[in-house]
Amino acid sequence: MNLSAAPSWLPPYLVPFFTLSYPSAPPSNPDSFPNSNYYRTGYLDICFVVTWIAVLAVLREVVRLGFLEPFARWWLTPRSRVASANGAHNGSLSNGKAHTNGDALAVKSQQNGTDSPLRNRKSSQSPPKLDKITKKRRKGMSKEEWARERSVLRFAEQGWACVYYTVYWTFGLYIHLSLPTSPFNTTQLWVGYPHDLLAGPLKFYYLTQMSSWLHQILVLNAEARRKDHYQMLSHHIITIILMTASYIGNFTRAGCLILALLDFCDIFLPLAKMLRYLQLTTICDATFVFFMTSWLVTRNILLPVVIWSVAFETPGLVPDVWDPEKGYYGSRGIMNLFIALLVSLQILLCIWGWMIARVAWMVVRGSSAEDVRSDEEGESPEDDTNDEAGDDEVSSNNLKRKSQ
Repeated sequence: MNLSAAPSWLPPYLVPFFTLSYPSAPPSNPDSFPNSNYYRTGYLDICFVVTWIAVLAVLREVVRLGFLEPFARWWLTPRSRVASANGAHNGSLSNGKAHTNGDALAVKSQQNGTDSPLRNRKSSQSPPKLDKITKKRRKGMSKEEWARERSVLRFAEQGWACVYYTVYWTFGLYIHLSLPTSPFNTTQLWVGYPHDLLAGPLKFYYLTQMSSWLHQILVLNAEARRKDHYQMLSHHIITIILMTASYIGNFTRAGCLILALLDFCDIFLPLAKMLRYLQLTTICDATFVFFMTSWLVTRNILLPVVIWSVAFETPGLVPDVWDPEKGYYGSRGIMNLFIALLVSLQILLCIWGWMIARVAWMVVRGSSAEDVRSDEEGESPEDDTNDEAGDDEVSSNNLKRKSQ
């Protein structure tokens, strides 16, 4: 325990929940964070992770309910009135309707006057029922009011993701720049192994990121099921296993680099969705283009470089030794497990990358696009099916003009 860093009024049994445990003397010649406190790892770190799961849950609700939902409701209300008036006059809401479903973009093909097989399969099945909280919020609302409210809810959900990844990518970039590592100098990830002494900022970053991923699993299973629920669940589980194993095995430098790479484009997909829910379609299109570019660079180019380093550089830099008492966890069996998990993660990212590329191609060809990767949940069977058929179309006018 770290009693010296805890306030005197805090009971000793609560200290691990609010302070970083296992303080240690710093290395004689640190290659990073020379002025920071240093720590080792241990089981008491679980207490700190538990605290931050609760902290992130509270912060999520405060940001969503206190800031994002009121803002979206204020922004959309006057526009919804205009949309309703135009819809009543024209007999539809095709141009003014608030776009409401969404999450990772797949294509609604309009060739030959038919929808895509994905849309047909979706409409032929009975979708899952709404959760109790959503039903309660919907009660007494008209169709237009519920469309607006759904946009508000989606905006707030994506807003929290955008805020979180912006903060933690910035934090991760600070960690990355303070370490002697880079995607193009991967040998430094392994030089000096085992890295069993962690600077305070690095340990805090790693444990709170782990808390976030565990919190995301709780949220994923608490909310209504999305279309890609099991893909997302698999992604989260693989990520948590990798983070836990790298933390215990003293491979945190590689973990910090991978987190910094993955978090960057996660800022821009939720931002694009937020802009869509606010009906800022031109900025939404530009943000989505930037998101696609950042996905390709960070997840399909730079991440494989790190995977290559794990496979081909560690044999000469990480001793093939299993000696936990001295911090050595670099046996070939463990390294092969890391490679297998990283390749599995890369396969999932390639599948999602292909979906995103397909959307971009169809948009350039003139079709509209809709989300399929993550945040559209089903409606109850008694709901008006016209809601779903018209919702969640991403405006692509800007990209169409550019392609012509």
